[in-house]
Amino acid sequence: MNDQTLRKSVLDELQFEPSIDANDIGVTAENGVVTLTGHVTSYMQKIAAERAAWRVKGVKAIAQEIEVRLPTDKKVRDDEIAQRALNVLEWDTLVPRDAIHVKVTGGWVTLSGQVDWNYQRSAAEYEVRKLSGVIGVVNSIILSPAVQTSNVHQRIVDALKRHAEIEANRIQIDVTGGTVKIEGEVDDWDERRAIERAIWATPGVKSVDNRVRIS
Repeated sequence: MNDQTLRKSVLDELQFEPSIDANDIGVTAENGVVTLTGHVTSYMQKIAAERAAWRVKGVKAIAQEIEVRLPTDKKVRDDEIAQRALNVLEWDTLVPRDAIHVKVTGGWVTLSGQVDWNYQRSAAEYEVRKLSGVIGVVNSIILSPAVQTSNVHQRIVDALKRHAEIEANRIQIDVTGGTVKIEGEVDDWDERRAIERAIWATPGVKSVDNRVRIS
């Protein structure tokens, strides 16, 4: 797919996605690298735009340069955002109670604290993304798995082999402590994400260095 065709395909996908107002989003493409520019009115739209671009066949990398510009009448004070963030985290059953700390500066939310599993860290970020007035989220929550294992590498290999959508023999895995580095090539973004999800689900994993390329 040439750059012009790829650019048009990404623009079409952005227009097709109902959760995005794509009128103020610009797209450029060069050798499979797509750059998203312009502005949207919420952080959730920014994330949705990136996900929409990844769905397009031929996209190998994305430079995310979209700004969040809140309408004047929708701007929310930092203390209000902080209180709403604490409330939604308390209501979410996936997030351990009192485990997450929230700091808000100029609409940017920083999450910190410690949890046992990556799905808990992801759930906390997902809930905060949806709040009105949020311009961006910095997820600084660290993992301290309650379950430790000396055989993380083999557990990951077995997990990848169980997934039908993953070609495990194309992935190289290196485990150092709780850090997992993965390299190799996959056909699309969905397979790359499936690999990372399988690794995060393995007990003992604290961080993932994903260097897998899209061919």
